[in-house]
Amino acid sequence: MQVLVRDNNVDQALRVLKKMQREGIFREMKARKAYEKPSERKTREKAEAVRRSRKLARKQAIREGLIAAPKPKPRFAGPRRPVTAPGVGSPTPTAEPKV
Repeated sequence: MQVLVRDNNVDQALRVLKKMQREGIFREMKARKAYEKPSERKTREKAEAVRRSRKLARKQAIREGLIAAPKPKPRFAGPRRPVTAPGVGSPTPTAEPKV
């Protein structure tokens, strides 16, 4: 599979890739690569149906206030401070006997 990058526009190519991922094209290509037995297909489809119904029930319970909504993940972490090794950076006071 190829996505052509025109005029060095990488953002547009990434958008196309993300869209394909959302639509499930990669998952379908992987599934079609090898034969899937009918029994395995039924098992997979049942598991997908269970997953969908649990997700729907969870969303409905959140809407009704029965369970708390998950905390949103932070998008960007703040600026990190550089970690200095002991003995490097600010001098540490040494224990000297007082006279």
